[in-house]
Amino acid sequence: VQLQASGGGSVQAGDSLRLSCAASGRSISSYDMGWFRHVPGKPREFVAAIKSTSSNAYYEDSVKGRFTISRDNAKNTVYLQMNSLKPEDTAVYYCFARRVDSVAVYWGQGTLVTVSS
Repeated sequence: VQLQASGGGSVQAGDSLRLSCAASGRSISSYDMGWFRHVPGKPREFVAAIKSTSSNAYYEDSVKGRFTISRDNAKNTVYLQMNSLKPEDTAVYYCFARRVDSVAVYWGQGTLVTVSS
């Protein structure tokens, strides 16, 4: 599966952005999907994930209540709605896909989110 992330940009603190991760090559219906983020000099950080069945979503503590992950299997796309953005959310955001019956993880290219105070 190939992943294409988009939707990043430069915003002010308190603003919102919606990231999209469009998949091709395979249907995402059999994949758990999610997002990590990376700031240079720091380890890549888990942000959010959603199960293939959409029955469960998981969030890193600092984004709970502000970010919402969702998926549209018909559009083969996963979204990350980011509200009340903070400067510490500034990072390159990467989407990933993990087939439910495999340990292999696929990554998209990153999309940069910059939040200024």
